Amino acid sequence: MFRPALLLFLSAPASLAATLSFDWSIGFVTAAPDGFSRQVIGINGQWPCPVIDGTVGDTVTINITNNLGTESTGLHFHGINQNGSPIMDGPSGVTQCPVPPGASFTYTFQLNNPGTFWYHSHNDGQYPDGLRGPLIVHDPNDPYASQYDEEIILTTSDWYHNSITSLIPEVLNTSNTDFVPPIPDSLLLNDTSAPANLSFEAGKNYLVRIISMAAFASTFIAFDPSHTMKIIEVDGSYTEPFEASQIRVAPAQRYTVILSALSSTNANFPFLAALDINRDFTDVAQSVFPHNITGYIVYSESNPAPAPLEIGEWQPADDVTFQSLQGQSLLEEPDTNIVLNFTFGIDSAGVPRSLFNNNTYVTQKVPSLFTAFTAGEYNTNPIVYGDVNPFVVPSAAVVQIVLNNLDAAIHPFHLHGHQFQVLSRPPSNTGVFPDLSSISGGFLGNPMQRDTIAVNAKSYVVLRFKADNPGVWLFHCHIEWHVVMGLIATIIEAPEELRGLSIPEDHQAVCRSQNIPLAGNAAGNTQNFLDLSGAFEKPPVPDRGPVFDPGCASVGSCDETRKRGVKRRRREMFAGELDAERTTIQEHR
Repeated sequence: MFRPALLLFLSAPASLAATLSFDWSIGFVTAAPDGFSRQVIGINGQWPCPVIDGTVGDTVTINITNNLGTESTGLHFHGINQNGSPIMDGPSGVTQCPVPPGASFTYTFQLNNPGTFWYHSHNDGQYPDGLRGPLIVHDPNDPYASQYDEEIILTTSDWYHNSITSLIPEVLNTSNTDFVPPIPDSLLLNDTSAPANLSFEAGKNYLVRIISMAAFASTFIAFDPSHTMKIIEVDGSYTEPFEASQIRVAPAQRYTVILSALSSTNANFPFLAALDINRDFTDVAQSVFPHNITGYIVYSESNPAPAPLEIGEWQPADDVTFQSLQGQSLLEEPDTNIVLNFTFGIDSAGVPRSLFNNNTYVTQKVPSLFTAFTAGEYNTNPIVYGDVNPFVVPSAAVVQIVLNNLDAAIHPFHLHGHQFQVLSRPPSNTGVFPDLSSISGGFLGNPMQRDTIAVNAKSYVVLRFKADNPGVWLFHCHIEWHVVMGLIATIIEAPEELRGLSIPEDHQAVCRSQNIPLAGNAAGNTQNFLDLSGAFEKPPVPDRGPVFDPGCASVGSCDETRKRGVKRRRREMFAGELDAERTTIQEHR
């Protein structure tokens, strides 16, 4: 017998722009999505959290009240570029103050671009406790509208039995010299570990919006070969149709695919989702998948259950080969080059940190956007923003980001405020990007655009975007544990156009209630913007090259130290589970 489908079929988009108003009480509720009962963060006493379902041109107004009692909160609307509303982007300490218990706060913004998005807390690593949900923006001019009949949302996420507030101390513990994150306890599809059943009718076509709301692990997804995925959108950007049998959805990524039902209804068909803990953890040859879910395309409840789908080797589609449907030309040679080298290190107190260019991100007294509003002519000087890994970008510049991943694992990186072009992402173990002057040739005329890209182990990615959206935008790893460890850079875009902008009164009120300054440099100094006395200081990092573990004699030995810790944690995690899992999914080679 098949379980009922946990799916949301969306209504047809409205023909006229509307204002979508929500009053949300954010508080704890009890849920057991995988059979283990725990406190999660819900909205209006319910969990999973509600879907925001709008149309291009609609205005969204969300009034939140924090009823968590002991935790602050805030919301980020992932993939919504906030053109003209940068103060509504949502990360605490960046575009707003955290919303403390008992306080209310209002977000208002327009849905300018169509696509598949999601919202989540961007406050103290909070969203893995459940504060996240889909955000769908329909397109009145959808180029694929004639090719599907119904829509389905399919979310995927890793899940933890312990609360995030209890797990963060484990991550930032001086004993965590291997920089090992907490390992998820289960995989969820549509916020349950039960089989996800997709109810199909013969002859219909289905638009499936796949959203990863994970905190750590990517999800492999494959449907029975009789139902090939036709990818038409990634991260809110239309693509030329691309057929794929497998995809790998990194944390925060979205894939929109069309599945065509068969003409016959005398059989049901399986699909498989599996957490790729291995390559998100470290790029090793011995790979097994401890968490997976078999789902079914159900034509009739009376049909016999099909055998689970077995995958001998995961070979997901290479998203860098996708091409933009809009046909946007490769952006011209960059005006601004940002080079970010990512690795791990130990600070002087022995705490493990994530580093960009040997620096870890430190939230400042004044939210960075408020500094851009109030620092006058000094807001073009990165010094005034403090230790937030700041990069100032002039208006209309073509910006190129070269990210060198020096770690032995794959990491997903997200840019707020933009979809970027992906110019290059070579395989693992390629090494660092060799030469900024050599990047101009050999790329597609209309490269893929998205807002979250998975960067291969010990390799690099090259991204470009146009600085046409004034604001303060984060660029960060979307493994939430690495955000907690400081893997964040700040892009201050077109700061001249931000001078003198105002802060809504309710935003001011939550800051005042916590004695957070509303103006000045990172330290709140409004008299001398170059005087950062009192700013929050980053943990000192010894100048010892790209890895800073005092117990390592060299970069290579540090890498081996982490690998040993990873293998030990994997052995603990997989103990007793491997034999059962191999009956469903074979080793990844």
